[in-house]
Amino acid sequence: MLTLPTYDDVRAAADRLRGHAHKTPVMTSRTINRETGAELFFKCENLQRMGAFKFRGAFNALSKFDERQRRAGVVTYSSGNHAQAIALSASLLGIPATIVMPNDAPAAKMAATRGYGGNVVIYDRYTEDREQIGRTLAEQHGLTLIPPYDHPDVIAGQGTAAKELFEEVGELDALFVSLGGGGLLSGSALSARALSPRCTLYGVEPEAGNDGQRSFRSGSIVHIETPKTIADGAQTQHLGACTFEIIRREVDDILTVSDAQLVDGMRFFAERMKLVVEPTGCLGIAAARAMKDALKGKRVGVIISGGNVDIERFCALLAPEARP
Repeated sequence: MLTLPTYDDVRAAADRLRGHAHKTPVMTSRTINRETGAELFFKCENLQRMGAFKFRGAFNALSKFDERQRRAGVVTYSSGNHAQAIALSASLLGIPATIVMPNDAPAAKMAATRGYGGNVVIYDRYTEDREQIGRTLAEQHGLTLIPPYDHPDVIAGQGTAAKELFEEVGELDALFVSLGGGGLLSGSALSARALSPRCTLYGVEPEAGNDGQRSFRSGSIVHIETPKTIADGAQTQHLGACTFEIIRREVDDILTVSDAQLVDGMRFFAERMKLVVEPTGCLGIAAARAMKDALKGKRVGVIISGGNVDIERFCALLAPEARP
């Protein structure tokens, strides 16, 4: 039987995170408001510690370890942001951390993970199973496995970003949230239903990795091959059991956007708002722009999930000749 978190768990996570996670700013743009005819509020988790919302869930989960777990250590698998989040949180809490990362993970994310003290184990995301590698390491060394999204404490921690957004700007008509494995979306759903129950909640994933959309519409978890997309934080193959149950119950729809739309979002954030946002972090704004006709006159939230992108990659993607 699944143990699903509730909004009470989100509130408890917020208490644990107080003084450790940044209360990230909410930013607005008259330019995007004119373009869409709506009032958009951007929750800037690209300015969170280690550059992404993932710190919230990681720190919340590790802060609940007992003494034996702290001594033995934690293991996880991640393409980058959860890796950094676990490594940093473990360092702050004095817990040894082993991180399973793909060999094609962004260099900046891998360097940061090692810089935070994480012991990185490399694998090939197209031929090897990261979840099995993580389980094996946990069994062999007595480590506690904290997956990137399918864990009640991780979900509760991620939900604190939306909680802060609603508490700062009030109820919203719509909220757009990046979707990979579903931790941020399911956590946001818990906060949305408690603090803005009439808000229409959208998950957004890359076109090449629409397992969440297919799962949502079919009513059961769909597994896909590792998608080829510039949104490396959303290159997941399936939703989690916990995240799917919350998403199917609380989310209104799952949308998809193209890599080209993500690049347009990166360019907008850089040029008009002076923000460095990674491709995955642009999923929400890309979807909001695509459905602007339906948003006219509405108050709309967008969670910018992260800003961890190699500067060389960032510049290359924004070069006119490199458009997907």
